[in-house]
Amino acid sequence: MGLQKPPTTKKGKTMIEAQNHKILQHLKTGKAISPLEAINLCGCMRLAARVFDLRDEGWPIHCEKRPVGFNRRVGFYTLDMDRDKWPS
Repeated sequence: MGLQKPPTTKKGKTMIEAQNHKILQHLKTGKAISPLEAINLCGCMRLAARVFDLRDEGWPIHCEKRPVGFNRRVGFYTLDMDRDKWPS
């Protein structure tokens, strides 16, 4: 048994690449994204991992922990809209 290839989209991107792209496009509009929104937007169950990937590419993404419900906090991610800080 060898290593399996990761699942791909119709356009040949891996699912992770497709999720990263959709999340970045959402952030570029100036909107924040929460884990629940990421699930609805692109089926992403691991938003923090996708944000890690985007930060690793140089995107200035910030996290704000907001209270939701009783004794719970959720990370809402935003992109620094100063385009000088964006990777080229």
